[in-house]
Amino acid sequence: MTFIRDPCGIVCLLVTYSAIFYADYVVFQICTQTMNGNLWAPINVVAFNTIIFLLAMAHLKAVLSDPGTVPLPQNRLDFSDLQAATQKNSDRGEWTVCTRCETYRPPRAHHCRICKRCIRRMDHHCPWINNCVGERNQKFFLQFLVYVGILSIYSMVLVVVSWVYPCQDCHLNLADTQARMLHSVILLLESALFGLFVLAIMVDQIHAILYDETAVEAIQQKGSYRPNRRKMALLADVFGRGHPLCWLAPCTNFNTRLKYTDTPLLSHDV
Repeated sequence: MTFIRDPCGIVCLLVTYSAIFYADYVVFQICTQTMNGNLWAPINVVAFNTIIFLLAMAHLKAVLSDPGTVPLPQNRLDFSDLQAATQKNSDRGEWTVCTRCETYRPPRAHHCRICKRCIRRMDHHCPWINNCVGERNQKFFLQFLVYVGILSIYSMVLVVVSWVYPCQDCHLNLADTQARMLHSVILLLESALFGLFVLAIMVDQIHAILYDETAVEAIQQKGSYRPNRRKMALLADVFGRGHPLCWLAPCTNFNTRLKYTDTPLLSHDV
């Protein structure tokens, strides 16, 4: 379990859960006021909170899981004969040495300046989870994006339905009606904003997985290491070897991505 003490990340966590709890409050008000005496009211409340529960589970796992931190060595390394080999081995996709962590790092591992550690198959550092997106938590990050997208669409549908089919038997005073309308408009804008935001990130993440290229590698223009693998195999590397229906379950980690050995092999060792 890890937690990064980054002020920006902590603020983003507070904003995330504030927006979720506000959406839950508004949806509860909508369901109880516009669906009074209707069976759809408890159904929607339960369904909405179930999605929130799954979202929170995926988000907390993405926040607290180790993204794939490369362990630090017990003894300090001698860089006198390693500096020249580092860049050459990095270009060949072999083990390299991180001069900031002073440790060996496996292929496709990169140093995060916020976490101050090297992360296996690091994609990027995301303030919304206050953690890096790497080899061991990319699945949970994608699940979080999917559930936020579902919650945003669900919220917008409920708001629109409450406007199209207002409750005829609800006797609300003018102040309550205006307050509900104001909250509905705010929720609609919030859902549209967050929905478009996570959709853009989700498309970028899926593209990175299917083309086997992280955001860091795309910036460095290193290209894919495994260009001939099937798309389902690349997705299974992230979500696990279980059935695709289990890929959105945040309670179990089926991650079976290739694990590197503990002993690196650089050109100077051969």
